[in-house]
Amino acid sequence: MPETTPESERTTLPLFPLQTVLLPGAYLPLHIFEPRYRQLTVDLMTGTVPDRLFGVIAIRTTFVREVERLEHLHPVGCAALLREAQRLPDGRFDIVTTGQRRFRLLSVDSWSAPYLLGTVEWLDDIPLPEEGTEATDLLCAGARAAHRRYCMAAWEREDWHLPPAGTDPARLSYLLAADCALPLPDRQALLEERRPLRRLHLTCELLRREAGFLSLLRAVPPPPGELAGPAEPAHLN
Repeated sequence: MPETTPESERTTLPLFPLQTVLLPGAYLPLHIFEPRYRQLTVDLMTGTVPDRLFGVIAIRTTFVREVERLEHLHPVGCAALLREAQRLPDGRFDIVTTGQRRFRLLSVDSWSAPYLLGTVEWLDDIPLPEEGTEATDLLCAGARAAHRRYCMAAWEREDWHLPPAGTDPARLSYLLAADCALPLPDRQALLEERRPLRRLHLTCELLRREAGFLSLLRAVPPPPGELAGPAEPAHLN
């Protein structure tokens, strides 16, 4: 039977459905032009929405024109922290956000606010086992090597950086993946994986695969800052 979540552990977040996946620790710049999301930005800036947090969650299919039901969205998203917001003369906004904590989407509400709301539960990692430090170190080293190989093939040196030494494995997997132009299903799989070492192993495999593609095709993806694509797909809440 599915696990139930006590009401006290649930919260409500404004939702921003996108054709991309935000990972914890990753930056996501957005250009806000649709009226409902202009209002969300104002509410975040003024404290109407507490803690400057909203949920970024991926849409299951490009054929959905209006996100109104739970099945239109992937089950897991990431809370985004509004870090910077610049209001343009015509009322649009350029904002910068950072991925924070993952959540599981339980229900959606398309009526109570100008923008979509979601009832969510926070989704934390399963704690790492205390033993196996040597194997963990080897896995971290292999993932860092795969990241370096990918980035050297894909980016100019100023477009990427190595995560600090000593970054814990749970956070390291997200930081390494953030520099890679992974397809949405792969990024979603990383977001949903709650076992840090499995997620790091998957990150390593994906980076190696993508580096191999770059070498074979002799093509490079757009710079990391452009990976998210359009900030707001047309006709989404």
